[in-house]
Amino acid sequence: MTDTIYALSSGQSPAAVAIIRISGPAAASTLKALAGRVPKSRRATLQRLTDPASGDVLDHALTLWFDGPATATGEDLAELHLHGGRAVVARVLRTLAALPGLKPAEPGAFTRRAFENGRIDLAEAEGLADLLFAETELQRLSAIAMAEGGLSTQVVMWQDKLLGLSARTEALLDFSDEDDVDEDAGAATALSAEIAAMAAEVRAFLARPSGERLRDGIRVALAGPPNVGKSTLLNALAGREAAIVSPRAGTTRDVIEVPLALAGRPYVFVDTAGLHAGSGDEIEAIGMERARRVIAKSDIILWLDEQSASPAPERTITVHARADVAGREVAPSSADLAVSAATGEGMDRLVGMLTARADALLPRPGELALNTRQRDLLADCVESLVGDADLLITAENLRRARGALDRLTGRAGTEDMLDALFGRFCIGK
Repeated sequence: MTDTIYALSSGQSPAAVAIIRISGPAAASTLKALAGRVPKSRRATLQRLTDPASGDVLDHALTLWFDGPATATGEDLAELHLHGGRAVVARVLRTLAALPGLKPAEPGAFTRRAFENGRIDLAEAEGLADLLFAETELQRLSAIAMAEGGLSTQVVMWQDKLLGLSARTEALLDFSDEDDVDEDAGAATALSAEIAAMAAEVRAFLARPSGERLRDGIRVALAGPPNVGKSTLLNALAGREAAIVSPRAGTTRDVIEVPLALAGRPYVFVDTAGLHAGSGDEIEAIGMERARRVIAKSDIILWLDEQSASPAPERTITVHARADVAGREVAPSSADLAVSAATGEGMDRLVGMLTARADALLPRPGELALNTRQRDLLADCVESLVGDADLLITAENLRRARGALDRLTGRAGTEDMLDALFGRFCIGK
C-alpha cells in the first residue's frame, strides 16, 4: 500500500483514447514530472506530457487529478487520457516504469486498494468482478445491484439489529439487578422471539435463486439414444457447427459443452453420448457413463427419446426431433413438442419453453443473486441465530452470527480468499 501503482485501464490499443491510471503517494510527483504541474482536482486539463529523463514529448493529453481519500482507490489518483495508438501507450508506460517509486499494477490492484481503504466492501467487490464478466442483461443487472451495495445495505441492517439484540442480552446478563432493566422472565422470551424472527428473515433471503446459475449458465443436457439428432439440435440452437454431425450412430462419444445466451438467459448446453444397452466398446461405455453424470447434474434435460422416460421427468422437456423426416411428421403424445433443425419448425417454441424453465431458476432482473461464499456465510448466520434459556449461550450465538456477517462484507477474512477474488480482475482495474 506504500507503493504507487500504474496500469493501462482502458482496452488494448489501438483505440481512440487510452487511459492510464496512477494511484498512490507518488501520484502527484509523477504528474508533475510528466506535465509540469498538478491540475485542479476533478477537472480535465489539456497538458503536454514529456519524458523527464530525455525531454521528449510523449503526447498532448487530458490529465485528471483526484485528491485522496475521496477517490476510487481511497488514495491520491491521477489519470492520463492519451491518444490510443500502440506506440504512444508503450512509450508512456516505459517512461512511468523508469520513474522512482512506481511499479506496474497487478490484476485487481486498484479495486483491492479500494477495498482495503474502505471505499467498497467485499460484497461490492464481488459484484464488480461479476460485472466485468457479465455477458447477458440479467447478469449485468444483478452484478450492478451487488456492486452498488444492495447486499451490503441489507447486511448493515442485520448487523445493526444483531448489535441491539446482543446489547439487550448483555444487559440481562450483567445488570438484571438494577432498576432500569426489566427483570421479568418475559424479557428473555421476547428476546428469543426476536432472534427467531431475524433468523426467518435471513432464511427467506437465502431462499432466493443462487448466483451460480446466473454467472455460469443453466446447464442443459441433450440426451437420448444414438443418432436421434442431439448434435444437430445443438448446432441449430447455437447457430453454428458446434458438434460433429454424422448419420453414423455413436459419433458423439464425449460430452461437448457449448455456452449460449438465448432470449437474454445464460445457458451451457451439453451434448452427450447416445444411451443404449451397449456394444462392448469400452470407449463408448465411458461416454455413456459420462452422459449419465451430466444428466444427473443438469438443470434441464432435453430428452430426445419418445419411447422411454427420462431419468428425471421433473427436469425434462421431451423433444420429438427431426420432424421434417418422412414418417416423423406427427409427434407422439409422450413428446412435449416437435422440432426440426432443418426447417426451424418448433425451434421458437423450444426456446420459449427453455426460457420459462430458466426464469424459475434465475433471479429476477436486478435482484441480488448470492454466490456460494455469501450463501454459506448467511447459512452460518442463520444457524447461529438461536435463543437459549441460558443467556450466556444466547450471547455466544449472537457473537457467532455477527462474525458470519463480518466475514461476508470483508471485515474479517483470509488473505488467500482476497488473493483469489482480486486475481479475477484484469490489470488496470
